Amino acid sequence: MNKIPSLKPTDSELEILQIIWLHGPASVRFVNDELNRNKLVGYTTTLKLMQIMIEKGLLKRAEKGRKHIYTAVLKEKETKNLLLDKFVKTAFGGSAMDLVMQALGNHQTTPDELEELKALIEKMESDKK
Repeated sequence: MNKIPSLKPTDSELEILQIIWLHGPASVRFVNDELNRNKLVGYTTTLKLMQIMIEKGLLKRAEKGRKHIYTAVLKEKETKNLLLDKFVKTAFGGSAMDLVMQALGNHQTTPDELEELKALIEKMESDKK
């Protein structure tokens, strides 16, 4: 797995990463068009954000003809794992249990979600044996 020294994407950068993870390598124009489905974002704003993301090591850029095509450095799951690990360490003192209890206590859980949680716990228990 590639290691990024300081993985701190902003909310806007995460939106861009979500688009690239969903659609694959993309141009600034494509990313900007996708962002504009939900809110108005200027092309130059998107371009600047993506340039900053290259500097931060979140994206890499390749020339394809006259276009620049951007690719996420890390896969979605790797990024989410790194962000979650950091969040659990800083906000919950490293306790995954505290995170889960907080999340379950703050949101109404459906019976289907509870069944999924039970299945996950059972799987984790059987994997430890």
